[in-house]
Amino acid sequence: MELELRHLRMLCTIADTMSLGRTATALGCSQPAVSSQLKRIERLMGEDLFVRGSAGVTPTRFGVEVVVQARKVVALANLIGRRSTAGRHGTDRVLRIAATNTPVLPGLLQRARTVLPALTTQVSSVYSSAEIIRLIEDDKLDIAVAVDYPGRELGHSDAVVRRGIVTEPSFVALPAAHPASGQLDVSLRDLAEDAWFLTPDDGAGWPGVCYDAFQAAGFTPATVHEFLGDRDQLQRMIADGLGVSVVQATCKPNPGVVVKPLAGTPLWCRYVLVWHRERVPDEVTETIFGAALATYEELIGRAPHFQAWAARHYRTTRT
Repeated sequence: MELELRHLRMLCTIADTMSLGRTATALGCSQPAVSSQLKRIERLMGEDLFVRGSAGVTPTRFGVEVVVQARKVVALANLIGRRSTAGRHGTDRVLRIAATNTPVLPGLLQRARTVLPALTTQVSSVYSSAEIIRLIEDDKLDIAVAVDYPGRELGHSDAVVRRGIVTEPSFVALPAAHPASGQLDVSLRDLAEDAWFLTPDDGAGWPGVCYDAFQAAGFTPATVHEFLGDRDQLQRMIADGLGVSVVQATCKPNPGVVVKPLAGTPLWCRYVLVWHRERVPDEVTETIFGAALATYEELIGRAPHFQAWAARHYRTTRT
């Protein structure tokens, strides 16, 4: 067989949903067909791209590399044959762009302006992903970076388009003096007696997914601090021993804080690009998507705790 664009789209969808069943639903085919096609692609590649488990599928280290390149090809293919409308209603007006609590936004904007120097943006910070969708549907935003969680994909009307940027594991930030700080992977059970800093309801499934993970680990935190504010302030409180917190894989620890993977990877988060189907031209969406992906890759490249985890957990197996 030869790789085709539809195969690359399928690989991206598997990485986004972490489920062959959800991939089949998204692509309008059967789960056995997806499984069979994936096996053929892996035979062609010579290595496994995903690890199958009871909780779903996760990419191998080689699979991550393949999916990153597949996203780039798919993004370029989406532009081929389309007449650019940016000059008509894209870069000649202000693009209203927002992002939830993500470090991707600054690099995204810088890269997008390099590609489209005439692009003028109005930037907003909107924590709730559900609110982001509502603002786009109400013509108060054009495009945004939101989040959702595997199995709890964001709902929206047909006017909104959603595309996964990347799905990442959630890590935990601990005081450097914490008894578990020396472990390679920290079990949630080892944090059952700690106070937790958790951000509030984001309308997309958080912190529900976190409480589900706590329950699966056999405990409910005795103390929960609801905190949505400056990241440095949060880390200062963690360093002072006031609690621990789930953090993004790209989080850079401050002095007195360590960032560690969670054993068994019980929590995952997906960055998604969402935009209004009629208000944002293809050239702009593809540029912003590519900028978001490139920015994330750069952030991961500066996160040694993530790289160390990936080297241990994204193992490849010859078929």
